[in-house]
Amino acid sequence: MNRSLSILLAFAAIAVGALLFGWKGAILGLTGVVFALLLQFSQLMRVMRTAQNAPLGHVSSALMLQSRLHEGMKLLDLVKMCGSLGVKTGEGTYRWTDAGGDAVDVVMENSKVVRWTLIRAQDAGPAA
Repeated sequence: MNRSLSILLAFAAIAVGALLFGWKGAILGLTGVVFALLLQFSQLMRVMRTAQNAPLGHVSSALMLQSRLHEGMKLLDLVKMCGSLGVKTGEGTYRWTDAGGDAVDVVMENSKVVRWTLIRAQDAGPAA
């Protein structure tokens, strides 16, 4: 949800509560806003706890990650999908690599995916 819309809805909940039920309604509206913030914080901590247990910049399949990415995806959704934090390779660029050597470079601006590149591992050559 848009940040300014969220702030506007929070103030509207407090104002409507105050108009309808006085100071008790304002407290009820404020309680609802704090509850929503705690839910968001809890979701963030759950994703970070999952990413903490995974190797940095590792994903099970770079090809599957590349196919599931879309422009405008939020950083939190990307980390949740990968299960790990990416390795920073440049300004706003993060890399996830799988066990086969394939990698995905994701360019982010304002915590949103702008573009990505799949980097395939080099073929080892003919088997002897």
